[in-house]
Amino acid sequence: MNRSNRDIQRYSAAERANHWVVAISFVLLALSGLAFFHPSFFFMTNLFGGGPWTRILHPYIGLVMAFGFLLMFFRFWQLNIIKDRDVEWLKNVPALVSGEHDKIPPAEKYNGGQKVLFWMLVLCMLGLVITGVLMWRAWWNLPVNVVRAASLIHAISAFGLIGLIIAHVYAAIWTKGTIRAMTRGTVTRAWARFHHPLWYRRMTGEKD
Repeated sequence: MNRSNRDIQRYSAAERANHWVVAISFVLLALSGLAFFHPSFFFMTNLFGGGPWTRILHPYIGLVMAFGFLLMFFRFWQLNIIKDRDVEWLKNVPALVSGEHDKIPPAEKYNGGQKVLFWMLVLCMLGLVITGVLMWRAWWNLPVNVVRAASLIHAISAFGLIGLIIAHVYAAIWTKGTIRAMTRGTVTRAWARFHHPLWYRRMTGEKD
C-alpha cells in the first residue's frame, strides 16, 4: 500500500494509465473539435495533418476516449455514489472556499464536489458519444435535421466537458499535493487525513 511510511497509494498504475489515455484523448479531441467549430480555429488542423486528416481522426480518437472513459466509469462509479454526507458537504462549500475546514463534513475517497463532477462528466460523455455516432456520415447518412440537431447537442456537450475539465484541473492545482496522485500514484498521509479523513482511516486502520 505504501511507498514510504508517509505515503498512501491512491491510484494503481492501471488506473493512472487509464486516466492519462482519457486525458490525452480529450486534449486531441478539444483541439480538433474547435478547429471545425469556428474558422478562426481552423489553423489547428495543421496539428493533425490538415483538414481532411483532422476530420478522419477526430471520431476515431473519440472512440479511444469513450472506451477509456467507460473503463474509468466501471472502476469508479461505486465510489461516486452520492450519500447524505456528500449533500452536507455540498451545502458547506462556502465554508471550504473561506478556509473554514472545521465546518466541512469528513469525506470518503471522493468528496461531494468530486462526485457531482463525475456524474456531470458521465452525462457530457453520453451526449458526445450518442451525437457523435449520429454525425458519423462515413458509416450512414441520416436525415439532415437529425444531423443538425446532433451537431448542436454535440457542441453543447463538448463545451460542457471542456468547462468541467478546466474546473477539475484547477481544483487539482489549487489543492496542493493532489497532482502527485495521478503522477506517482500516492499521496501523503497528511494530505489524506486532511482532505479525505474517512478514506484515510479505512486505508490506515487509524481511528483518529
